[in-house]
Amino acid sequence: RIDQLDAGATTFGRDVMEHPGAAAVVALDDDERVLIVRQYRHAAQRRMVEIPAGLLDVDGESPLEAAKRELREEGLTEAASWRPLFTLTPQPGISTEQVHVFLAEQTSESAAPDGFEPEHEEASMTREWVPLADVVDAVLAGRVTNALTVAGSLAVWHLRHG
Repeated sequence: RIDQLDAGATTFGRDVMEHPGAAAVVALDDDERVLIVRQYRHAAQRRMVEIPAGLLDVDGESPLEAAKRELREEGLTEAASWRPLFTLTPQPGISTEQVHVFLAEQTSESAAPDGFEPEHEEASMTREWVPLADVVDAVLAGRVTNALTVAGSLAVWHLRHG
């Protein structure tokens, strides 16, 4: 949509992309490894290193429920312990998007939710457990640039190591 703003003597338009919001998960195992997925992102023209995340696109589903669903869908993982980390507004100049980021611990393998069939970019998604220290090093070296992965891994590093 394009909103018209009043600046006194003039008005001007601003594009606003309406977004349903999203949830993301920093899943941490007992060996302080983070679950990472690699997925092709067309706009970036490459496979990105990311934490599991997805849209709040199921009616009545809370951000925490969406995070749990995404962890099972993308990570084939579930967790016994959940904690909200922060809410991120990735592009406030153009989008209404807010992403609720959670820390998931006490992880275990899981099957994908009933009825979930990966398609498009998700069909070739890979997953791996990477030491948190290695993810943070990759962030600081500029090799990991996904905003949710950057913010989530640094937040968990701060929680664990001050």
